[in-house]
Parts: sequence; C-alpha cells; structure tokens
Amino acid sequence: MKTSEVLHKIDIPRHKLYYLEQKGYVTPRRIPMGDLEAREYSQQDLLKIKFIWKYLSKGFKHKVAYEMAMEELNAGVGWGPGNAGGRN
Repeated sequence: MKTSEVLHKIDIPRHKLYYLEQKGYVTPRRIPMGDLEAREYSQQDLLKIKFIWKYLSKGFKHKVAYEMAMEELNAGVGWGPGNAGGRN
C-alpha cells in the first residue's frame, strides 16, 4: 500500500507516519523511483499504524502507544472477517 493510501485510510498526518518509521515501529519496503524512493506498506504495517495512531490520538506518548498497540495486536491474532476481534 502506498503512503498516500495509508494517509487516506487511517487519517494520520504524514509527519507522524514518517516518525513511526524513523523510530522503527514500522518498516515499509523501499521502492527506487529514479532519484527518490517510494514506500510500500504491508498489511501488518497498516495494522500497526492504525493501532498506534489510535493510542496517539488519545494522548499517549509514542513509546506507550506502540507498546499498547503491539499488545492489542498480539492479543488479536487471528482477527479477520467474521471474527469479532478474535475474542469470545
């Protein structure tokens, strides 16, 4: 998924997205495009960004938001269509 698609889908500011990458919280694939590089985000990256942004939007600091997002993602292994968060 391209950067513009992530920004639109999650409604996160570009500088916040790049900061998450700078901190190592997400690692998009780099695709050379002449003198520039495009970023390609995986579905796993998208989920991480979504959950981290949820906590950042609630006022948590980056490190705490990341930790909480990872905890939520790990607890929700197996999430998918028809599976309400993987919990019963």
